[in-house]
Amino acid sequence: MTKDNLLFAAFGLLLGFIAAWLMFEKVSMSQPPRAVPGQTAVVPGGPAGMGGGTAAPPGAVMPGAEGNPPNMGGAPMARVQELQQRLEQNPQDADAALELANLNFDIERWERARDLYLQYLSLRPANPDILNDLGVSYREMGQFNEAIQTFRQAEEMVPGHWQSLFNQVVVLAFDLNQFDEAQRILEELRKVQPNNPDVERLSQAIAQQRNAA
Repeated sequence: MTKDNLLFAAFGLLLGFIAAWLMFEKVSMSQPPRAVPGQTAVVPGGPAGMGGGTAAPPGAVMPGAEGNPPNMGGAPMARVQELQQRLEQNPQDADAALELANLNFDIERWERARDLYLQYLSLRPANPDILNDLGVSYREMGQFNEAIQTFRQAEEMVPGHWQSLFNQVVVLAFDLNQFDEAQRILEELRKVQPNNPDVERLSQAIAQQRNAA
């Protein structure tokens, strides 16, 4: 998303955009809590942010080859190598695929995370939290339509899954500039999260973005 064309705007408008941009950056990094390998993910009740526990702190994008993986956000290298070996020996090892997907997600290796989430979902029944993380991976790769479809799949699976609703609004408003549809989803989000301050901050950021578009 480019905002350079806003530099000529009045100072007050620019401040509004800075606020919107900071909100956009914040929601970009949020996800729901990670599913524990081998267990069914629990839909969180309402942690802060775009998916609450996506609160994986931002990590550097590491393009290194996976045969010799980079520092996986603090994960022991031996664990990463163990997971890779497990998958090489048994591509049906769903737990290894999910754990390795989460490690790649945390250091923003989006393409590899996407592939591993898809591998996991081909082996185990889908759940909304993992679909949400897959949708974020699509979004960070610039595959916005795939992201929207995945977020919708998560919300259809568990109606009221607020993180996937929140993420739909982010992509629709900030990536696709589809403000009417974003507003429609935002109203659904308000019904399931009426007292969530992050939802109201998102609403304000979208209003600023829309007014200046």
